[in-house]
Amino acid sequence: MNGGEAWIPAHRRLWLYGAAVLALAFLFLPTLIVVPMSFSDARYLEFPPRSWSFRWYANYAASPEWRSATEVSLTVALLTTLVATPLGTAAAYALHTVRGRATRAAWAVLTLPMTVPVILIAIGAFYLYARLGLNNTIAGLTLAHSVLALPLVMIAVGAGLRQFDMNQQRVAMSLGATPWKAFLTITLPQIRVSVITGALFAFITSLDEVVLALFISSGDAATIQKRMFDALRDEIDPTVAVISTCLVVLSIAIVLAAQVLSRGPRRRREDADAIGS
Repeated sequence: MNGGEAWIPAHRRLWLYGAAVLALAFLFLPTLIVVPMSFSDARYLEFPPRSWSFRWYANYAASPEWRSATEVSLTVALLTTLVATPLGTAAAYALHTVRGRATRAAWAVLTLPMTVPVILIAIGAFYLYARLGLNNTIAGLTLAHSVLALPLVMIAVGAGLRQFDMNQQRVAMSLGATPWKAFLTITLPQIRVSVITGALFAFITSLDEVVLALFISSGDAATIQKRMFDALRDEIDPTVAVISTCLVVLSIAIVLAAQVLSRGPRRRREDADAIGS
């Protein structure tokens, strides 16, 4: 027991464990229902399925509309990652190395998309893009998704920078390296896991975004989420369950990858501390 910390018996924490289990069950129950529905042979969504089939997976693979929407979503997610990752990394680095009230204000402004309701951002983007001609374009979707992804990249990279000893970069600069070269050769390799984690979060943020897609994407630039919404509104297409299952699997894989990447440096630090002690 650390100094001053009260120890709570396990039986008195049962209510907390129970509340956590109920919350997780509430979050995962829809997923547990959607996955079996994707293997149903029925013409409409039903649970539990009366017969099992890969019919709707084949329908998804054979549909030009669904394939086109999937390509748009993956393209926008990749472009969002390529835009948000370097910008978020640069912003996190600048805000980490410069201190002051202006820094705190800049951090608050750059993380504002995390606190503002997405529908407000979507409405603003729609009217702005209407003037710029960016509605229903890949570029418009990429810019809008990058706004949402940027704070996540900043937070992930900022966490890595707080674990990094900036004196190493200062030493490199004192030996003649330019700030840019010192960052690329000293800092970036040691925070690469945080940068990769931020990139994964940017990708999944773009891939899962629905509200923006409803406002600023349609036609050839419609994302998979927009197509899913249209399919549920116009006709209850079981293909939606297939796509939902694929998105859930992909999201879980990305989150697990981020956890595995972050565990490596943590384990190395623990080993180094054990050796030092």
